[in-house]
Amino acid sequence: MSEHFTERDYLYWLCQLPPLGAITIRTLLDRFGSCEAVYYMEGSRLKEEKLLNRAAAACFDDMKPKLLETTREYRGLEERGIRFITYMDEEYPERLKHIYGRPVGLYVKGRLPDDGRPSAAIIGARAASSYGLQVARMLGASLSRAGIQIVSGMALGIDGAGHEGALMEGGDTYAVLGSGVDVCYPRTHRNMYLEIPARGGVISEFPLGSEALKQHFPMRNRLISGLADVIIVAEARERSGSLITAELALEQGREVMAVPGMVTSDLSRGCNQLIRQGAGIVTSPDDILEYFQIKREKMLRLPKKNENALAKKEKIVYSCLDLQPRFIDQVVEESGLPLGECMTILLELELKGYVMQPTDHYYVKKI
Repeated sequence: MSEHFTERDYLYWLCQLPPLGAITIRTLLDRFGSCEAVYYMEGSRLKEEKLLNRAAAACFDDMKPKLLETTREYRGLEERGIRFITYMDEEYPERLKHIYGRPVGLYVKGRLPDDGRPSAAIIGARAASSYGLQVARMLGASLSRAGIQIVSGMALGIDGAGHEGALMEGGDTYAVLGSGVDVCYPRTHRNMYLEIPARGGVISEFPLGSEALKQHFPMRNRLISGLADVIIVAEARERSGSLITAELALEQGREVMAVPGMVTSDLSRGCNQLIRQGAGIVTSPDDILEYFQIKREKMLRLPKKNENALAKKEKIVYSCLDLQPRFIDQVVEESGLPLGECMTILLELELKGYVMQPTDHYYVKKI
């Protein structure tokens, strides 16, 4: 391999230094004019000029001999199905150009969101309720049918459900990770991780091999909101990462909307708080489509459950359920039917798509 290094090779090298975040790299580029010029600086000088602290300066010098190694990795990305999109490229997302601390480079498996199409982020609690998961899937599916790109973080709970809804409809969805794009986190979303690049993209600003560390997620969240036009919080506790993302979205000039929930539910307090503070209310996909001014006529409506198609006893059992999980004993007591008969009817309703079991012996109406 030739030892001639390009500006992109030097930039890729810079992005492999853990202590150097996007703002620090941008500061160094503004000060010295190019990535190559930065590379040839001494860590001691950068420390003296207070551009790097002691630990970062030491890391900077330690990484100098690894330029050839990082360049080989960079030039081998295509073989691994990964692209490194830099701020110098036309493909760099227009939405990110205007946010504070925009990354100088993005690792991408698949595609980046289309700048010319509307984009919505669906975010929320990891330990979500059955209701929250259903709402997130429904929104992901409905908005995808209207041609809206879905962005989220592929986390457990609401994030994953939003992606699932989009994938069910064959829509475009984009997962922004708190790890390297070659690291699937959480591991339970392996199938989703493999499926998303064919329908959109998996995106990260962290070097390959990076684990999903706690400090990565606030950085990741600014990209989720940065790549979206509107941020939808489907379910969130009063103090949660979702509310931090909502704050970042407001700072970036994005629209924030929230799904209201029961005042007695801890998982709804964050959303209710956002609405109280002025966030838009999401009671159906129409609320989001209205924001985007998309005509409803071209979008398929969600099928409404036709209770008239149910037998008399099925209606009785169905009427005992709502969108919060109910234990079988409660359904038996309210319906007045024997346990065995009640369970048989619930199974029939489940097979017909009217109810679902989020966990054993707990039942909810299916949206």
